[in-house]
Amino acid sequence: MSFTPTYPGVYIQELPSSVKTITGVATSITAFIGRALRGPIDLDPQSPILINSWGDYERNFGGLWKLSEMSYAVYQYFLNGGNTALIIRVQLNGKYSEYSSSLNSNFTLKASNPGTWGDNLQITVDTKVNPDLKAKDPTIFNLSIIDINPAPGGGQIEKYFNLSADPAKNQYVATVLQYQSQLVQVSGTFPISQPPEGDFQINNSGNDGDPINDMAIQGDQTSKTGYWALEKADIFNILCIPPLEESIDPSIPTLGLAKSYCEGPKPGKTSGGKHRAILLVDPRKEWEISSSLDSGILSTSTGINSTDLEGLRSTNAALFFPRIYMVDPLDQTKIRKFVPSGMIAGVISSTDSSRGVWKSPAGIDASLAGVSDLTFNLTDSDNGRLNPLGINCLRIMPVVGPVIWGSRTLRGADTLADPWKYLAVRRTALFIEESLYRGIQWVVFEPNDEPLWSQIRLNVSSFMQNLFLKGAFQGKTPKDAYLVKCDSETTTQRDIDSGIVNIIVGFAPLKPAEFVILKIEQLAGQQGA
Repeated sequence: MSFTPTYPGVYIQELPSSVKTITGVATSITAFIGRALRGPIDLDPQSPILINSWGDYERNFGGLWKLSEMSYAVYQYFLNGGNTALIIRVQLNGKYSEYSSSLNSNFTLKASNPGTWGDNLQITVDTKVNPDLKAKDPTIFNLSIIDINPAPGGGQIEKYFNLSADPAKNQYVATVLQYQSQLVQVSGTFPISQPPEGDFQINNSGNDGDPINDMAIQGDQTSKTGYWALEKADIFNILCIPPLEESIDPSIPTLGLAKSYCEGPKPGKTSGGKHRAILLVDPRKEWEISSSLDSGILSTSTGINSTDLEGLRSTNAALFFPRIYMVDPLDQTKIRKFVPSGMIAGVISSTDSSRGVWKSPAGIDASLAGVSDLTFNLTDSDNGRLNPLGINCLRIMPVVGPVIWGSRTLRGADTLADPWKYLAVRRTALFIEESLYRGIQWVVFEPNDEPLWSQIRLNVSSFMQNLFLKGAFQGKTPKDAYLVKCDSETTTQRDIDSGIVNIIVGFAPLKPAEFVILKIEQLAGQQGA
């Protein structure tokens, strides 16, 4: 800000800093979509729900459930080091539990979301309120709700004081319950009178709904259901779609649409705004039934090179094979098959936290916790057939145990020669893109000339230098590791006249050492002088 000096002396002026810090975005927020015992469904405004632990999942979604393959995937995610997850609960034809006052059936409430869990609520009205407050509003009352479910997520207690049945009042019951209650909401129109004291009785029992199908996963863009519910989240980096049921995989077309969603632009954003996420693809059931690779995953009709699967060949998708065996926590005597995507996402999250997004989530450190065996015990020869096709193998190594032994995208087949063949390289690029996209929004509408270009170079270079110091790039010096260019060469006068500023950012990615070759030579003995 300029000013006019009026007297001789020293003046101090604070100038705005040209440094605008670019913060790296999250790299391993994993979205799960599927069926759950309880919790907000995809139609609810608050869906998806952000959770940070398995305990969060139990409180919000009821923990493990035999009919929910998603619940097992989330459990395995946190078991293997996962940090943050987004949960989208989809449901078909589920019913809400409904309650009414035992003395006046017009006073009705219903469980906050559908399912049989809502049948276990104790709802009590108490009319012992402050006389002075009642004189101002004769409809006020107290409400207590106790969830007596024995399963995880139960035991919650909610108490509300001085609620009003009058919509004109600040403490209107419908509004308070809508924004504060995790257990109930008003059903229909609440009478504008004080409800009678006593317990509510259940009118209609809840229902867990029908098994979900592909259409439930695909959802609707307009109503933001299915995976479109992720439009309500700020960011996600990984998407897992577990089986619809234990023996029913999501269809190839559904996975293809989800893959396109992960790599495509965000609705309403024509430039820059992309989801920049990775879809983890699980082995198909038909591959597991087969007794050999050639009739399963390498089958020309249903395998990885079949026509049906061509649409999944994307730099934003990765496939891990085979499925795993582990003890079912709901039945400690039973070992059953599970898809690996949940635990793979957990290992990715753990690796990001300990080493960085540029480290491939594979190797002897990428162990799979809880795995008792694999459905295919792959040999080195098997691995040598699958790796060149962009298939990431899970192996059981001596001493180490079950590990991830591959880190390629589905564009990682050798014959494709894709620059984004490695998962870590692709995820590093997505991380840099999203961080810079968010970090240079301040540039829009600034005067397009050298002072702006200089600021851009300063801020972007600072971000890239920080990554270089963390070991994210190849090269011994910054000059070898990355490039930031924004000047009159990248932005011509024609660009300026069109309102465009061009920024070139390049980096030398770290690529995994897939093949370690030891050359051993026998030397002749050296004779002394």
